Amino acid sequence: MSTDQKQQTQYLGIDAGGTFTDFVLVSAKERKIHKVLSTPENPALAILQGIQELGLNKKLSKGQLYIVHGSTVATNAALERKGARTVYVTNKGFKDILTIGRQARHDLYNLCPKPVEAPVPPDLCLEVNTRRDAAGSLISPLTEQDIYQLIEKIDALSPEAVAINLLFSFIEPNEEVKLEEALREKYFTSRSSFVLPKYKEYERGIATWLNASLGPKVNQYMNTLIEQLEGCPISVMQSSGGTMDISQAAHRAVNLLLSGPAGGLSAIRNISKQCGIDKIISFDMGGTSTDVALLDGDFSLTDEGTINHWPIAIPMLDIVTIGAGGGSIAWQDQGGMLHVGPQSAGSFPGPACYNKGGKDVTVTDANLILGRLLPNAFLNGTMPLSADKSQEALSNLGRKLNMPPTTAAKGVISVAEHEMIQALNAISIKKGHNPSEFVLCCFGGAGGLHVCSLAENLGIRQAIVPINSGVLSAAGMLAAPKQRRLTQTHIRCWTDVRQNELESIFSALEQQGLSSLRKEAPADAEVSVLRSVDLRYQGQSYSLNVPYDERSAAHFIALHIEQYGHQLNRTVELVNLCVDLTIPTNVSLPMQQFPQSQPLPYQYIAMADDDSSTPVYERGSLNTQHKLTGPLLITEHVSTTWVKSGWHCYLDVFGNLLLIRD
Repeated sequence: MSTDQKQQTQYLGIDAGGTFTDFVLVSAKERKIHKVLSTPENPALAILQGIQELGLNKKLSKGQLYIVHGSTVATNAALERKGARTVYVTNKGFKDILTIGRQARHDLYNLCPKPVEAPVPPDLCLEVNTRRDAAGSLISPLTEQDIYQLIEKIDALSPEAVAINLLFSFIEPNEEVKLEEALREKYFTSRSSFVLPKYKEYERGIATWLNASLGPKVNQYMNTLIEQLEGCPISVMQSSGGTMDISQAAHRAVNLLLSGPAGGLSAIRNISKQCGIDKIISFDMGGTSTDVALLDGDFSLTDEGTINHWPIAIPMLDIVTIGAGGGSIAWQDQGGMLHVGPQSAGSFPGPACYNKGGKDVTVTDANLILGRLLPNAFLNGTMPLSADKSQEALSNLGRKLNMPPTTAAKGVISVAEHEMIQALNAISIKKGHNPSEFVLCCFGGAGGLHVCSLAENLGIRQAIVPINSGVLSAAGMLAAPKQRRLTQTHIRCWTDVRQNELESIFSALEQQGLSSLRKEAPADAEVSVLRSVDLRYQGQSYSLNVPYDERSAAHFIALHIEQYGHQLNRTVELVNLCVDLTIPTNVSLPMQQFPQSQPLPYQYIAMADDDSSTPVYERGSLNTQHKLTGPLLITEHVSTTWVKSGWHCYLDVFGNLLLIRD
């Protein structure tokens, strides 16, 4: 691409959330931000609306627009169990694997637990008479007759998708490949040796079933975008923090479960480097949910994530998600106790203050009544909020709770923040980290309204609200590298490992990843390759990931002591070989220009719990020279920050709002 072409090319980050769809447009000279209400029934409609409102339609046809997109389509379909009708195929005698699971009890002391719904109904679980042993040797071959009989059974069930999970296929996938070739003309087909070539047949089966179940919906959605956006280059954010081309994403739907939140962590990683802060707790509060994660040098990946109590063994960023966002609904249980979420008012009808028919109290309504949101400043005034509707909804809730509306509003905020604190504790204190050693970084449209309270509860004295924090996930997607992470199970005692054998496996994984990456990057793009291994003590069920070198075993022992407080006098065992391949992005965000004059409040307001007038500042008027002391409000196009008494704030040279507790 020539210099002139680079200057004309624009880069668009899109984060399609449950309530709002966010846009960040970057070119060589400028940056624009935009928000529209999401359209959950068809997320592509909100995306096309935003592109039209940004005036980018002509850029599509000229090939001057590049899009990076994070989607909640796979996440919502999994959470709501709205995946495609899927047949699960496995070896003879093993069709109940997904139903039996690990026999884990979610409520340990509940003597009468509710039966857990099976992921796949028994009548959709089929068996095929083939088998390999633990060494990958063929015991019972797959015949043409077996394939023919299986196809007949599948046709009779009329599914949309088929998931194939055969024992030890991660060693030798030949039988799975044959079945896939026989079925993929009729059905969306996923095989475990492609989705997750690792041991543990239950976890591998869940990942393969989810990929097949979500695949048709994700595929349809992605194809709609490809057609409507006239062949514009589009990358999709993965749960692991990197991107892949949209044409490949449809076949790896299970890799997109944390697509949106991963974009925010990409931006936080950049902020960490800019500011020289290596300990950050990230807090992303949007309209529907809140996502929290911890950066200690870097964010950690996990293959022990869950969704709907199903294990997700696909590598993903270690993020805790709760149903507490700006649109989370306040409600009473049968005992009269107040709860907030996980139900959300969404984009329609939305909170009561949206004036679109919503009657329930939400966190947004509570913030509005308490004066922390300005009715005419929401989305830069383009979407006025109705304080009367919020007052009406909170009056109804207050009568049920036998308290005034403002007291009820404080209760809603208190309950919601309690849920957020629990999530923040889960990724910090419960994992051996002291929150007071970290900086709290809040973003999302609603994050700035709660940053000071959360920091105080965690004992944190410094916080950051990034520039354009309400659309930070969309901006972070533009900073994310193109990435592939490949894994291969190879169980051996570490002392018995032959280096040439590992080199052969690593090389094969790297070639596979490079072949995929080169389809979406220039031939001369520099590819970073990182090799690592999953190790464990012999007899353990879980492993730890460490860099691959001559000191891998020593790294494992040290990490085991750090995480679990002890080491075992047992042989160290190799479980998996892992390869990460990344191509860095070439997108850079323009630097902010700051005013030199002293910032002045553009109005004063009376807060619900304070008789004095509270100053309100426009964030665009702030600069790096002056410090402001709370209480005060800072408004901007896509978010509002509530700086409590006892805090002061100023901008850093990158435009981030720094808050420090007195």
